[in-house]
Amino acid sequence: MTSNRFFIELAYNGTAYHGWQVQPNAVTVQECLDKALTTFFRQPLSSLGCGRTDTGVHATQFFAHVDLQHVDPEKVSQSVGSINALLPYDIAIKRIFLVAPDAHARFHATSRAYKYYLHFHKDPFRLDRSWLFKGDLDLDAMNRAAEILQQYTDFSCFSKSNTQTFTNNCKITMAKFEWEGDALVFSIEADRFLRNMVRAIVGTLIRIGKKEIAVEAIEEIINSKNRSNAGQSVPACGLYLVRVTYPFVK
Repeated sequence: MTSNRFFIELAYNGTAYHGWQVQPNAVTVQECLDKALTTFFRQPLSSLGCGRTDTGVHATQFFAHVDLQHVDPEKVSQSVGSINALLPYDIAIKRIFLVAPDAHARFHATSRAYKYYLHFHKDPFRLDRSWLFKGDLDLDAMNRAAEILQQYTDFSCFSKSNTQTFTNNCKITMAKFEWEGDALVFSIEADRFLRNMVRAIVGTLIRIGKKEIAVEAIEEIINSKNRSNAGQSVPACGLYLVRVTYPFVK
């Protein structure tokens, strides 16, 4: 048997982790996954994720790929339960499946979707899973500003500084606030996202919802391409990566 590439679909609660990507002197989701894979398959393995989530950010759907040597693809697909037993309870593999040798978890994703959760009353069961917001918000104004986002492509104003990206262009196809019970949820989908982009967008829309700035100010902020003009990033606890789409994955 030769080398085969596999996609791993997983989910995780990011509260205890310093994001997805391996880094020195900090526990990350990727580190835990790679250790479990290496132990189970008895070969040194390093996965590659569909993106990077920051410290404290969660994912209900995340994909990574890994190349395995001398393994039966059918047995790999059946190994989910055994590998999950090696992982912390806040990380769960959903499935592992064979893909083409050149399939890439990051570069072949065609869209990504995030949700950001806010709640308005103290709730111990939402601790580290949603942002407790105190105050009133103009939901209509925030949604009118969210619609304006879809008219632009350069989102430098919402990007973390000093990132290694070739372009700050993204195509946002959906952005809106909706009530889910007593939780206010911001949903956004795009072909790609910049580092810290969603949390900066929500922080800016919150300023509009609090009537600190006008709806039309969102255009000035985007056109400025200056991060200091946008709102502060909201806390990581409310952010979830919820969907990653590929042309070859059902």
